[in-house]
Amino acid sequence: MENDQMISPTDIITGIVYIDGELAMLTLTADGELRSTENGLRHSLSMKKDVLGFVVQGKRIRVKAVVEKDEGICCGRFSGDFVRKDLVFEPLIDQNGWCDSLRQYLDSLGRPKRLLVFVNPFGGKKSAREIFDKEVKPLFDDADVQLEIQETKYQLHAKEIVKSIDVSNYDGIVCVSGDGVLVEVVNGLLERADWRTALKLPIGMVPAGTGNGMIKSLLDTVGLQCCANSATISIIRGHKRSVDVATIAQGNTKFFSVLMLAWGLIADIDIESEKFRWMGSARIDFYALQRILCLRQYNGRIIFLPAPGFESYGQPASCSLYKEPTVSDKALGYQGPDTKFEDLEWKEINGPFVTIWLHNVPWGAENTLTAPAAKLVLLSLMRQLSSGTHVESPYIAYLKVKAFVLEPGALIDEPGKEGIIDSDGEVLARGKRTYNCDKKALMSYDKLQITVDQGLATLFSPEY
Repeated sequence: MENDQMISPTDIITGIVYIDGELAMLTLTADGELRSTENGLRHSLSMKKDVLGFVVQGKRIRVKAVVEKDEGICCGRFSGDFVRKDLVFEPLIDQNGWCDSLRQYLDSLGRPKRLLVFVNPFGGKKSAREIFDKEVKPLFDDADVQLEIQETKYQLHAKEIVKSIDVSNYDGIVCVSGDGVLVEVVNGLLERADWRTALKLPIGMVPAGTGNGMIKSLLDTVGLQCCANSATISIIRGHKRSVDVATIAQGNTKFFSVLMLAWGLIADIDIESEKFRWMGSARIDFYALQRILCLRQYNGRIIFLPAPGFESYGQPASCSLYKEPTVSDKALGYQGPDTKFEDLEWKEINGPFVTIWLHNVPWGAENTLTAPAAKLVLLSLMRQLSSGTHVESPYIAYLKVKAFVLEPGALIDEPGKEGIIDSDGEVLARGKRTYNCDKKALMSYDKLQITVDQGLATLFSPEY
């Protein structure tokens, strides 16, 4: 045997197999490379990065794998970053040995094997079920992941379910939806008596709604498209990262946010555009143009604790955050971060404001709009959002904060009309004479505070 085919003592298994009717040397190395040599040519697949799973087909073993596709290649109706690259081989001997070695290596990666999947059939263009059936489920099947599928039937349905599930039955939760179901899941887990244990359960997102801001932020960071293909493969690989959770409080009432809080223009666009939901994500851009051409300005005040490097913004202010009396976690679940801010140097900025937008992640949606400015400037800033250069505009104050208080006011030119406060796509408060103001909201249109607990929740994420 030639030196380039010598068996390493660290190889897990090696042997002669048939590949496409030709004899080949196949090796599973200790570092997880599945290498074949046939007719002098070498090929390899990474068990960690490429291989989803395998299945026995008679005498043959099919290793189901995906690789990043070359730019310009189109694969079927749905877009994505990956294409199939299965390896089919027939061992001359010891098929069971190959199966055991492949299974043991895949099991050692700590990938999820049991997932609770929420499918929201009402989000975006109402295509979540089709996306799940055609793109998501086949990939999970290839990875031999057991799925418990729950189709959400009404708002807060997912929250109700996660508040009562036995978290030990699952390795994670997946939301085939927009950002709304993700937020429901996080809030449901935080309201459990065992929230500390429940929050260790990672949450994965597959974009199938209007917003998709969280999964866009995760995938875009590593250069992947915001699509079901890339999102599902990231979940299967099982990499995780922590994410901050913001507690938005008004007295004893709380809402837990992982994405954003908006007031003014951004909230108006997000919520008032609901009347055009049949347009899918295009409703945001369509209604944004209408709102910019008829721009509103709001009275109000913001008080904030600046992060290092942003102390020059605003004027000195005093602030005392509301704190509830000490209660047991068992009785009420997570109560927000236990942080003392009273003796620190708070700042304030007074209106008028076009919009206030607090963000926990870079993207509010796949196609988003933010920039407090005049009409023509806002229209030009729309083109800059994908690169992030809008924050360099003199019409925008961009700063980082540790804690934040919002005191919303009425419209400047219509004192009898107020605004909407929106967090993660859900209405927190509706002021006087706003869109659907007769609907009950979680909070009143009044002062509220936002504090952050770093790294509180866990998400499935591509590897950074």
